[in-house]
Amino acid sequence: MTTPPPHPSALDSGTWQLADDLPAVRRVGYGSMRLPGPLDGPGTDRERALRVLRRAVELGVNHIDTAAFYFSTNRSANELINAALAPYAEDLVIVTKVGPGRDTWGGWHWASPEQLRGQVEENLRQLGRDHLDVVNFRVARQRTNQSLAELREAGLVRHLGVSNVRPRHLAEARSIAPVVCVQNPYGVGAGAEEQEFVQECGEAGIAYVPFFSIAGARREAGAGEPAEAVRAVAEAHGATPAQVQLAWTLQQGPHVLAIPGTTDPAHLEENVAAGSLRLNEAELELLGTPAA
Repeated sequence: MTTPPPHPSALDSGTWQLADDLPAVRRVGYGSMRLPGPLDGPGTDRERALRVLRRAVELGVNHIDTAAFYFSTNRSANELINAALAPYAEDLVIVTKVGPGRDTWGGWHWASPEQLRGQVEENLRQLGRDHLDVVNFRVARQRTNQSLAELREAGLVRHLGVSNVRPRHLAEARSIAPVVCVQNPYGVGAGAEEQEFVQECGEAGIAYVPFFSIAGARREAGAGEPAEAVRAVAEAHGATPAQVQLAWTLQQGPHVLAIPGTTDPAHLEENVAAGSLRLNEAELELLGTPAA
């Protein structure tokens, strides 16, 4: 049994080097999607949100995932990150994404190639930075295009990633510019095709960054009822089901990173502690697949 330690540290999760000119990131990071609260609600308590971000960094987290379209009526994830963490530590890596956009009423649209620069500049403005460490291009209705590569050449973006992709999209993107990460939905119960893609990314030296690794099919709605196998493994380790799901995800390869999000300081510590939880081969197989 490997019970998570009472004083968690993201250092226990190991590190991954996204690129030679970026600091190595701890494999347990923080996803800011839920930080502002729902668009049609009052938003999260500002001071609580700032405390969560600062506590994440205190716990050793140095990989934060965000986007300009993470906002509610009176909160923006990027601006909360700026308020909580600027001036930014030298080892902090902030990863954002472009492609989708939202108007002030929450309606979605997809940026044209000409609009991508505006999305990059909006992230820069909100975060208070002169460059973005990594920008993930979210593929849906668009094809990967040259625009982001040009922004990289101009120095506004250091590195590119892709999100919501299949192997053909990754191949297309890599024909245009180097790709340092893939961000896809993934977790316990993932199908064989996605498992194969995870391993292909590792063989190519590309980080695989799951989102919804705890929420699963419920996605934005949050975590649902965990599977019986997850509950059994959690009980054996004195851990929570969410910690087991994160630990399983991280054990799929050293290139697999986690970006769980929360607005609860206690849940934040539980998520970080999952980086020290080690599942044995029988448990990994029970949950889906053996470790890489």
